[in-house]
Formats: sequence, C-alpha cells, structure tokens
Amino acid sequence: MIWLIGNKGMLGAEVQKQLEENKLHFVATGSEVDITNIEAMESFVTSIDTSSYFPSSLPRSLRKIKWIINCAAYTDVEGAEENPEAAARLNCEGPCNIARIARKIGAKLIHISTDYVFDGNSNTPFLEDGEKNPLGVYGKTKAEGEFLICKEMTQYFIIRTSWLYGFDGKNFVYTMTRLMNENSELKVINDQKGSPTCAVDLAAVIIRFIEKTENAKGFIGSGSTPAFGIYHYTNGDEATWYEFAREIYRIGKKTGRITNECKLIPCDSSEYPSKVQRPSYSVLNKTKIVEILKVKIPSWQKSLEKFMKNKRFEVK
Repeated sequence: MIWLIGNKGMLGAEVQKQLEENKLHFVATGSEVDITNIEAMESFVTSIDTSSYFPSSLPRSLRKIKWIINCAAYTDVEGAEENPEAAARLNCEGPCNIARIARKIGAKLIHISTDYVFDGNSNTPFLEDGEKNPLGVYGKTKAEGEFLICKEMTQYFIIRTSWLYGFDGKNFVYTMTRLMNENSELKVINDQKGSPTCAVDLAAVIIRFIEKTENAKGFIGSGSTPAFGIYHYTNGDEATWYEFAREIYRIGKKTGRITNECKLIPCDSSEYPSKVQRPSYSVLNKTKIVEILKVKIPSWQKSLEKFMKNKRFEVK
C-alpha cells in the first residue's frame, strides 16, 4: 500500500489520479496530517489499518504501508527568502520526519527535489552526484532535505526535476496563456535555461519506480531491483523561458487556447528584479534514469502540445 503525501498540490494531484487509474492501493493526505509533527504522523500510521480510508473488505495485509511518496514542499522561491523558517519546516523538517517514519515501518520513500540545489554555473547538464551549491533559501532547504533523507534511511528514490507545470494549480503555461490573451506584447526572460516538465510525465515515472521495484525482472546492474539513490527527470531538450513562452503561443494559437495577437520580446533577468538569484542554467542529465528505468523521455515541446490539447487544460 502507498501513502501519498501532498495530494492537494499540482504534482500530488496528478500522482493521485494515476494511482487511481493504475488501481494501486493508496491513502492520500494533505495538511490534515502535519509532516512537521512526527507525533501526528506516527498516530496516523498507527491507526491506518482501521481507517475509514479503506473498505472493510480490504485485507489488513494490503493496508500495510510499503511506499511513501512525498509531494509536499514549500515551492515559493521568492517567498522562501521572506519566510525561511516556513520553508525549512516543509523542506527540511518534514522530509526528515517522513524518512524516520519510513525507516521505522520498513517503507520505501520517493521524494521530489529540484534543479535549484545547483548554482547554474555550468554549460552541460548536471549529474546526480554533481556538487550542490544552491543560491537561495528555497534551494538550500531542498538540498538540506535531501541530505536528511540520506542520513535517516537507505531505501529511497530522490527525483530532482525542473520547470514543472500541470493541470492542477498555477504554473507558467497557464500564466502565459492568460497573459497572452490579455496583452498585445510581453517581455519574457531569455537568459535562463532549463527543461520544462509536465507533471503527467513525472507522475508516471514515480509510479514506474514503484512497479519496477516490486517486479524488478530485467533491470541492469547488480542486484534485482533499481538502485536506491538520486535520479533526475525532466522532459527532453532545453529552452529559455522566452523559447518556452514562444512555443506556448504557437500551440495556443493552433489549438484556439490563445485568440489574441501578442508579440513576445526576449529580455534579460535584470529587467525583472528578484529577491533571489535563479540558476542561469539548470538542465539536468537524465542518462541514469533512462538506463535504469528504461523510460523514453518525450521532448518538452511534445509534452507541452499534448498538455495544451488535453480537455483537462483550464487556465487558473
């Protein structure tokens, strides 16, 4: 059985949808179980086998938590600069508590991290074992969260991703679609480069880790299961925010999501002063996950078009 933490967020909601579609036994929680309060977490785990989450016909053996997926996080990059304690509670203390609970009950953990653990001072994609040197509070707390998980347990998969967008919640694609319909021209940053990632694709990879670990026949390398550790997953290829926006506009016009004429103007980050320095290059190397999970990674352009054509697309 799987415990999904953070099911109300953009990624968590998508993971829950795919767990349901794959008919996997799971329980999902949001703020009702405070991950910064380990006593509350222990109480939830202790009482879960008699919980109303499950039908009475479900055998107790299937109520035992074997996996925890943590999609909960403090993701407001600028807000973290003003509220470092809040960011640390969710990004450091929370993951540490989850790892302790996972180790105590013998569960495996999947935790989501970020490209922001790197400083962006590179021109080649970052490897999983590359030196972490986060620039702001958000990146520092996510890096510390990774460290605490690694310190507390061994059976974990940490998946770093970047530039995430999805159907549930605010994101760059929805924001750009709305602004393009409201304005005749927009300036978009063209000196930061990364890899846009659709939450649908990332959620599928999360579930694939579980399925392939439980049924590991055919995996390469030593042992019969995927090696625990840190992995990178984003959609394929790379882009600047301006290039990302330009593709949103092209697809939006093609699909009728955008009906207005809007001129896109590339600009430098200096034209949009921020409380935190963002990585100028945050492309992640995905060779490891391709080799281990045997996944085919779609280009960000292909995933974006599929996303914008989907009937679930609804600008928020």
